Amino acid sequence: MDDAGLLGLAAWIAATVRSATPLLFAILGETLTQRVGIINLGIEGEMLVGACFGFAVAAATGNPLLGLLAGAGAGAVLSFAHAALVLFCRANQIGSGLAVWMIGLGVTAYAGIAYVGKEVEPLPSLAAPGESFFATLLSQLTPTALVGPVFVLFVGLWLYRTRTGLSWRTVGESEEAARAAGLRPDVIRLLAILAGGVLAGLGGAILSIDYTLTWAPDMTKGTGLVAVGLVIVARWNPFLGLPVALLFGLSQAAVQRLPASGIVISSHLLACIPYVVAVGVIVLAQLSARRGSGMPAELKAVFGR
Repeated sequence: MDDAGLLGLAAWIAATVRSATPLLFAILGETLTQRVGIINLGIEGEMLVGACFGFAVAAATGNPLLGLLAGAGAGAVLSFAHAALVLFCRANQIGSGLAVWMIGLGVTAYAGIAYVGKEVEPLPSLAAPGESFFATLLSQLTPTALVGPVFVLFVGLWLYRTRTGLSWRTVGESEEAARAAGLRPDVIRLLAILAGGVLAGLGGAILSIDYTLTWAPDMTKGTGLVAVGLVIVARWNPFLGLPVALLFGLSQAAVQRLPASGIVISSHLLACIPYVVAVGVIVLAQLSARRGSGMPAELKAVFGR
């Protein structure tokens, strides 16, 4: 491959990683939540509040790191609404998730009016631009590209190699057994839902502050709901969340880069590519594995199975 080809490959890889990073955090958050037997369709709304309020703080302070923290906090606050409904009020999880999603959509559409079209200072790149493959790659990536895999490693090791992680998985498999072991399922589920909200809000903040550098109403465009489905593809395993997110990121990168490559395709068809890919991998994952394999037992009750 010549130098031009290598530089083009580096640009494709960078675009894939940048597109995948917000989704990766959402997948990790939803994985933790589903591992304790709770499904949260409100993750879409949590990403939106993270994107909106994170962007607002970054724009007001000029500090993108504060914006990322604010986005994570906003996601946690909205996720508490889901926790209150399903744990304290015993509401239907699907209905509660949809309600939280609509709350996030409505709140951000109103609160974000003043920030539409504005931009924030970008995070620094990992390297200065250059003519080599790695210089080109690193110059188009920011620290969030490194933080994502670190979170995958941390969440995976914590879930499978710590006593607390075992407690969370026990709650997801059998609430009765968890209580018999002296655990408090509702407390663990509350923490899991909040942790999922933090990661979803952080993913949303990365989307607005680091990826697009701007805010627009409903800018997640279903990313949170895609994350819910891709958790199934990843078999509720944080380590598998990374390649799954990268596959979706590659499809999003294709939407951006194929027109620049001279390939003439309808923009409407291009916009469908990531979602067609998401549906396709979910179907293939279900066909290639025993139905329900890997799903936490308590989660099956949500679907009446």
